[in-house]
Amino acid sequence: MTANQQELHKHQQTPPICPVGETDCGIISEVAELRQNLAELSSLVRTDTLTGIANYRYFLQALEQEIERTQRSGQPTSLIMIDIDFFKKINDQWGHEVGNQALIHLSRLLQQIVRKLDIPCRYGGEEFAVILPDTHLAACLPVAERIRQGIEKSPLTVAGQPLPMTVSLGISTYTDKQKTTVEDLVAQADQYLYQAKESGRNCICHAQLTSVDIVTTEEKQALSELFGSGTTKKD
Repeated sequence: MTANQQELHKHQQTPPICPVGETDCGIISEVAELRQNLAELSSLVRTDTLTGIANYRYFLQALEQEIERTQRSGQPTSLIMIDIDFFKKINDQWGHEVGNQALIHLSRLLQQIVRKLDIPCRYGGEEFAVILPDTHLAACLPVAERIRQGIEKSPLTVAGQPLPMTVSLGISTYTDKQKTTVEDLVAQADQYLYQAKESGRNCICHAQLTSVDIVTTEEKQALSELFGSGTTKKD
């Protein structure tokens, strides 16, 4: 929760006090209604209206905040860019309504799959993003693979029939030793996403793991399984 969200939440939880000391106070009702309207407006500003997850505007704000947090704490921030494979074919064959259903379906899967601290967003069109705070590349890879597998194994149902979906993913990671902007981090992840598309789709592309990436025993096992499956590709 951001500082602004915490402040808004605090105000929402604090009961208003009638300035004239009345038990049944019209001013209190008006203040409560204004607070509710403010909460709804705040949600609309940061939420994608179709999918219900964070929108592009909030994505940029959240990623900027996580980069600043990395600069203060030294803990890396990772970014996964996700694109639905052959989405145009879905629209052309089934129509835009089914295309919208596919976007909603993927958004719900992302919310179910990612960790509580991660921030799933709709970047635009059929492209999505997940911000992973306090996460180095080695820890990001298992999350990305869960996303890839989860979507592949959960087809959208259309007219009672399964409509298979797959995604391509690109990963970039920001550390406090880099002089990288939000735009640079997104561009790097997008470049790896493009490589995933060029490599046959339904896979993950990322930079080479380095000594900077701290790998735990569990992560080593996960990485071994990932590399063995042939679903991840290194630069």
